[in-house]
Amino acid sequence: MHALKKLLPAAGLLAFASASAFAGDEPTLDKADTAWIMVAGLLVLLMTIPGIMLFYCGMVRKKNILSTLAQSLAICGLLTLVWYFLGYSLAFSEGSPFIGSLDKAFLAGISINTLSGSIPELLFVFFQMTFAILTPALITGAFAERMKFSSLIVFMVAWSILVYAPICHWVWGSDGYFCTMGALDYAGGTVVHINAGIAGLVGCLMLGPRRGYGTQHLAPSNLTFAVIGACLLWFGWMGFNGGSGLAANERAVMAILVTQIAAAAGAVAWMFTEWKMRGKPSVLGIISGAVAGLVAITPGSGFVEPAPALFIGLLAGVVCFFMVAVVKAHFGYDDSLDAFGVHGVGGILGAILTGFFASSAVTGSELPPMWTQVGIQALSVVATLVYGGVMSAIILYIIKKTMGLRVSNDDELAGLDLSAHGERIE
Repeated sequence: MHALKKLLPAAGLLAFASASAFAGDEPTLDKADTAWIMVAGLLVLLMTIPGIMLFYCGMVRKKNILSTLAQSLAICGLLTLVWYFLGYSLAFSEGSPFIGSLDKAFLAGISINTLSGSIPELLFVFFQMTFAILTPALITGAFAERMKFSSLIVFMVAWSILVYAPICHWVWGSDGYFCTMGALDYAGGTVVHINAGIAGLVGCLMLGPRRGYGTQHLAPSNLTFAVIGACLLWFGWMGFNGGSGLAANERAVMAILVTQIAAAAGAVAWMFTEWKMRGKPSVLGIISGAVAGLVAITPGSGFVEPAPALFIGLLAGVVCFFMVAVVKAHFGYDDSLDAFGVHGVGGILGAILTGFFASSAVTGSELPPMWTQVGIQALSVVATLVYGGVMSAIILYIIKKTMGLRVSNDDELAGLDLSAHGERIE
């Protein structure tokens, strides 16, 4: 059991099992760890503003660029406050295996001198806050260009409390159900990507496709913006994965290295697959492949070595390409910016493969038998898909019956920039 506990997701383990780790000794502040996690947290924040903002706004039409930017900005502001009010407490205070208590609501009991392992707990609060901001921002890509701004705000606040916080607690809370079971999710394969992906899929199905989807060419407005956004995501992902061990050590170095390898492999795999299937490699395809590789390596970034990371990235690039180019087209659902096709599917792939490739040479602990670990991984994936999907559907259904989900046909035709925000790009 002691060896198993050492394998628990690094964020939950280091922050909330520090008492046993120090065996009665007082934890002490490590300035190197603190400095690195401060930088890592800022890198994760960069992934949303401006990373996701530019990535997504470059892929929508010109009349919806400002509304897409507004969504990410509003999410950043609102969910920062929700995390401070009660999100952090529900996710990381001890409670039940399925949800934390309200003991740390409004950060009660956390002072400037309170430590989580070797870093200030306030820094851990900030680091995890950036994850709680990024995850809902990812969802918006699935139903871009057609959801009411007011309904989107209500959904994101409710979703962060009722879906994100519980799943975060399951996987990363010290007494969380999957944390104690030994599920491996180093930086958010289930908590972030599968969670966001399934919410996005449910959302796009409930809203229906955009006007003209399947009959008109809904081309991206500015691929330069999308490329810049993707590059900021790639860069910020080093803090996303590299910081999730909460320490400046050898494991952080390995996490950064395998993240780079998987991203490169995903970009190359998508590029050559698209080249073979369509005759030309697109810029959009290359950046989509890089993101697919980044997503897939996220759960295993602190558990696998470079060779498995290469395989994970290559497979993610190919599988996510076919999910976007073939499966979505076959079923006809409008996952506008492929939130499920890349984040959902890439997250599922990465979470399962982590069970196959997790290495004791990286974890520094004895691993359970491979098929046992794969079973735990699969169970955590299924639970996230079922709970996240059902709860997202319930929240969206209530909003649909009370506020309405979708803008009018006239407003959609005019564009959300003008109809929702009274602004436009000339």
